[in-house]
Amino acid sequence: MVAPGLPSLIAIRAFEAAARLGGFAPAARELQTTAAAVSYHVRQLETHLGVALFQRHAQRVELTAAGEVLAADALAAFATLRAGFARAIDADQTRLRVTALPTFGTVWLAPRLGRFRALHPELRVELDLSPDPRDLSGGGYDIAIRNGHGSWPGLRTVPLFPSVFTPLCAPGLVEAVRGLDDPRHALRAPLLGRPDWWELWYRDLGHPAGPGPERFGTTFSAEHLDIAAAIAGHGIAIGSPILFAADLAAGRLARVHPHAATDGRAFWLAYPAMHQPSSKVIAFRDWIVSEVSTASV
Repeated sequence: MVAPGLPSLIAIRAFEAAARLGGFAPAARELQTTAAAVSYHVRQLETHLGVALFQRHAQRVELTAAGEVLAADALAAFATLRAGFARAIDADQTRLRVTALPTFGTVWLAPRLGRFRALHPELRVELDLSPDPRDLSGGGYDIAIRNGHGSWPGLRTVPLFPSVFTPLCAPGLVEAVRGLDDPRHALRAPLLGRPDWWELWYRDLGHPAGPGPERFGTTFSAEHLDIAAAIAGHGIAIGSPILFAADLAAGRLARVHPHAATDGRAFWLAYPAMHQPSSKVIAFRDWIVSEVSTASV
């Protein structure tokens, strides 16, 4: 009588290899073990089933009638598994998972992804936007676009462009904000965006104190929302002239002052350093570096 439950998968794997390859020695070579170990695991399977699966001769082994029956099913099952693994690998190689900061992903990357797809129609891009860095070690994402100094443990990084910021507003507000470079000067429009960026910008101009909280208008959760409000004429935002170069070129935005400040950080492409990068990662890396080099920054 067959013992309840499944036998050890190690034993089943050893039997399948021995049946397919015609012996314990070739099975051992494939499984990177010894013929004695294969023989042991097959014997464990025979004990579990209560039937002999191989007739053992001096220099060879031969499947018994019971072994022939089991071998047919085992070989078919493992062939199905191999095909499934191959399909899974193929599916993963055609799926590119990118995580990026919300403003970078919304304003700079998403409008350009059509060009990447045109070059690589075999790849399906999934874009995740998050203000917090995603973990690349767990396999959930292939590539990240991060802002920082480019040194993250376990990641390879490629610099894209610096993180800079300058006052931006709708063209119709430019005259109304003359004197912006003096934080004490009264303006007819509120400030939008990160107070620390405004403080750095004013500090570069020689003002140790930035604008007070009463100078600010609505608070938004992301830079691209500040810029959207500025385009609508609701204030003066501080943002990246690189990320919003298309809005500047189209006349939706105007620079209020020629000076751009920086906090020393930059945008980086990052991917796991543990293994050689896959072809899909290499394709995206090369494409985005080319986009940065040809973009108006």
